[in-house]
Amino acid sequence: MFEKLVNLLETRNARFRVIEHPPEGKSDLIARIRGTAPGQGAKAMLCKSKDGSGHWVLAVLPGDRRVDFRKVATSVDVKKVTLATPEEAMEVTGCAIGAIPPFSFSPQVELVVDPGLVGSFDEIAFNAGRLDRSIVLNSDDYVRIAGPLLRTLCA
Repeated sequence: MFEKLVNLLETRNARFRVIEHPPEGKSDLIARIRGTAPGQGAKAMLCKSKDGSGHWVLAVLPGDRRVDFRKVATSVDVKKVTLATPEEAMEVTGCAIGAIPPFSFSPQVELVVDPGLVGSFDEIAFNAGRLDRSIVLNSDDYVRIAGPLLRTLCA
């Protein structure tokens, strides 16, 4: 996943940098390690519809905020969503929880981003498919490349 992300960003002329660091998945601790604000961290949370429809949503919000599952459900027009299990996250994204990047590489996973993430900072930061590598990416380039649905997701 790390190589896939770097290749995507390079081929799309994104402004980004890679940071190597000790493995960490907690938003507040990784922000300190990266030297970024906690709100710059793109917290990617894989959610699934509770109706058994198989609807997957990658909800991305600022690292210092809490997700509102009702808002996530409303953003994709389903009744209720819940977090994916660690096993489901690995199966659907190929990444462990905490290392899921804020990109969807599957047509089965809808990408929804809280505007507070990309509207508050010039750069976002995220674990790049692994817990020991982060990417700090220009916010405008992220929106241009990822093409997310922008909806309020935070409590």
